[in-house]
Amino acid sequence: MEIRRTFDILPRLQKQFNKPNCLAAKIDGHYQPMSTDEVVRQVNETSLGLRALGIGKDDKVALISMNRPEWMIADFAIAQLGAVSVPMYPTITTEDYKFIFADAGVKAVLVSDQKLLDKVTEAIDGLDVPADHVFTFDKLLGARHFSELLKMGQQGNPADLEPLKAAVEPDDLLTLIYTSGTTGKPKGVMLSHNNILSNCRNTQRFVPVTKNDIALSFLPLCHIFERMVTHLYLINGVSIYYAESMETIADNLREVKPQIFTTVPRLLEKVYDKIVAKGHELEGIKKNLFFWALNLGLKYDNQENHGFLYNTQLKLANKLIFNKWREALGGNLRCIVSGGGALQPRLARVFWSAGIPVMEGYGLTETSPVIAVGGYDPEENMIGTVGPIVDNTEVKIAADGEILTKSESVMKGYYNQPELTAKEFDEDGWFHTGDIGEMVQGRFLKITDRKKEMFKTSGGKYIAPQVLEGKMKESPLIEQCMVVGDGQKFASALVVPSFDDLKGWCKRNNVACEGGPAEMVKNEKVVKMYEDLVHKYNESFAKWEQVKKIVLLPEHWTVESGEMTPTMKVKRKAITANNKDLIDGLYD
Repeated sequence: MEIRRTFDILPRLQKQFNKPNCLAAKIDGHYQPMSTDEVVRQVNETSLGLRALGIGKDDKVALISMNRPEWMIADFAIAQLGAVSVPMYPTITTEDYKFIFADAGVKAVLVSDQKLLDKVTEAIDGLDVPADHVFTFDKLLGARHFSELLKMGQQGNPADLEPLKAAVEPDDLLTLIYTSGTTGKPKGVMLSHNNILSNCRNTQRFVPVTKNDIALSFLPLCHIFERMVTHLYLINGVSIYYAESMETIADNLREVKPQIFTTVPRLLEKVYDKIVAKGHELEGIKKNLFFWALNLGLKYDNQENHGFLYNTQLKLANKLIFNKWREALGGNLRCIVSGGGALQPRLARVFWSAGIPVMEGYGLTETSPVIAVGGYDPEENMIGTVGPIVDNTEVKIAADGEILTKSESVMKGYYNQPELTAKEFDEDGWFHTGDIGEMVQGRFLKITDRKKEMFKTSGGKYIAPQVLEGKMKESPLIEQCMVVGDGQKFASALVVPSFDDLKGWCKRNNVACEGGPAEMVKNEKVVKMYEDLVHKYNESFAKWEQVKKIVLLPEHWTVESGEMTPTMKVKRKAITANNKDLIDGLYD
């Protein structure tokens, strides 16, 4: 069956992959699956309910919720009307909600819980969003529950939706995704049905899934990465189980036993750090075996055959040590797909060596999102790169190293901002990604930095901060890091320790750490240890690139503090402003 609009996935699901567990969420301590037929029924009822509210073609409906079946049901329902979904992060501010509601002209809101409802209620004050057009997924006192919308839809006839669906074209606007950006107001990226579906087609051959598989979903559906992958799962008949929260992922992996999940690098780093921390707690031969296996893994390269001795040792390491890693991830995992940021090569090496292939991808919201991805097969995957360019996608490297691309997946533009849209495309139609990269062996794309984040020292040398930051964050003792030094004689760094790991280091090295983070970052032995760490990582860089001074910070940067985007990218201007005196002190 041809899939031209996103909701065309639904009849295909019913005809080819009808199953009792299409989507599933954990309710009252147990995963409760929804059948394909039930999902389709609720999608149609939601469409008819929204239509009864007066929602029609091109109208905007906001979606604010953590991942759950209702999110996808609402998304398909909005699409069937030719309306436009406006998904938003649950973590952004009330001011951001207000701006997006006004900029998009939102006419209805679907929101999950009390905390978010309170923010929405405040945000719509003074706007043209009727209070009775706000529905909640949780049952809340004084709020209109999602079931009311379904009941409204039950008064209609699903056949009435057919002419509305027929009027939707593949190039019609499907969604407005407001990118948080590291500076300024959010920008509404306009994506069509075909933008997302072309990206599904272009990445299809890279993803090893079948109709018998289960995926665990926990990356926010409001982010294009998880949303596109969800469509790809459903096109292939994969069942989707939603994690309860980011804190319960480990438990949910053991319960669901998925074949695949998507993640961001930071989560894999935390998994790895916890495993290593447990290794440090072992004693005697068990500890020796653990770090023997780990060191073997760190030497792994999926592009090379290391020979009989190494391969024999790795098989033994998998039998003695790495099998426990696979069990901790559910025992059935076929692969992990990583995106949203640069993955440390050491993590890829260790997970691949442990029989858990990691497929690292690259893209932007503006490209729906995937431009390149490392495959499941080793010949399609080179550690340290983001893999081959996906099908039907053109990429070229500009003279200054910027990655340019063309494909059906590239956005229609920024909503209400034609001038900004025009700036992102050159006269030949190439979209400028803002990322710096290179092709390795003529087929693997390697990202080296963000063009806008590079800075020049007073000596006239350019420094790519992300490369330095990525290297330093290879240490489990460094949670966050930002390199500074624009216009200065040398580069310095703000470093936020991983305080749990630092406590372990203090304990192993008899360093007092009872005073908490504020005291720990002042401890001379702790400061010396971090200076030595940075000195070690400096060896990978030219002298003019190296970080000469550091300052330790006692608090993490967060979305709430305004120093991180919802996709966990550092807001350099905000962090620089908040730490101006400390940074100035580095250059006094």
